[in-house]
Amino acid sequence: MSATKTPPPAPTTPRQYRRTPGSALVGYAIFASRWLQAPLYLGLIVAQAIYVVVFVVELWHLAEEVVTDISHLDEATIMLAVLGLIDVVMIANLLIMVIIGGYETFVSRINIDGHPDQPEWLSHVNANVLKVKLAMAIIGISSIHLLKTFIEVGDLGSSGGAENLTGATYTGEGVMWQVIIHSVFILSALALAWIDRMSYHKVSPHEVHDGTVVPYPDARPGLGTPAAPEFVGTDARH
Repeated sequence: MSATKTPPPAPTTPRQYRRTPGSALVGYAIFASRWLQAPLYLGLIVAQAIYVVVFVVELWHLAEEVVTDISHLDEATIMLAVLGLIDVVMIANLLIMVIIGGYETFVSRINIDGHPDQPEWLSHVNANVLKVKLAMAIIGISSIHLLKTFIEVGDLGSSGGAENLTGATYTGEGVMWQVIIHSVFILSALALAWIDRMSYHKVSPHEVHDGTVVPYPDARPGLGTPAAPEFVGTDARH
C-alpha cells in the first residue's frame, strides 16, 4: 500500500497594507525634514572659507619671517610653521568630506556624474564609508599634532617640563597622554572599518527574488573587484 502524499500548502497571499492620506502626509513630511540639514552644510562652507583666511594669514607670517630675518632661519621653526599649514589643509579636507559626503548621504544626491572633477570616493559614498574616511582624516590631523609635539619637545627630564620654541611647556606625562589618545583614534578607526566590513554579508553572485535571478554588482564599492562570493552593502539612505 503506497503512502498518501500530502499536497503542498497553498501559497498565501501577502497581507496588503492600505496607506491612509494622513500617514502618507506624515511620511512625506518626515522625508522632507532632511532638508533641515542643508543650512548646516552651508554653514560648514562658511567655516571652510574661514580656514582659507587662516591659511593665508599663517602663510603670510611665515613668508614675512623668512624675508625679514633670513640670516637666522631655524629649521625647526620653519618645520613647525609648515606643519601648522598642513594641519589647516587637513582640517579643510575633513570639512569637504563632511560637506559633500554628508549632503550626498543624508540630504540629496549631487548630480555630477561624468564631471571630470568628480571626487573618486563620491561614487560609492554611504554612511559607513563616510565614517571610516572621517576617522582616517581625524587620525591624520592627530598625527600632525603629535609630530609637532615631538619636534617641539625639549628635555623632558628637566624639572617642571621642557620649554621650547613656541613657549609651550611639555611633560613626559602630557606627551604620553597624547600618544595614548592618538592610539585610541587608530583603534577607533580600525573598529569602524571592521564594523563596516561586518555590515556586508556574503552572498552568491546571484540571488533569486520572486522567481527572478538578480545579479549583484561585480565589485563592492571601495574594495575593487572581489572574488565570489561578493560583499553587498546597503546605502544608509535607502
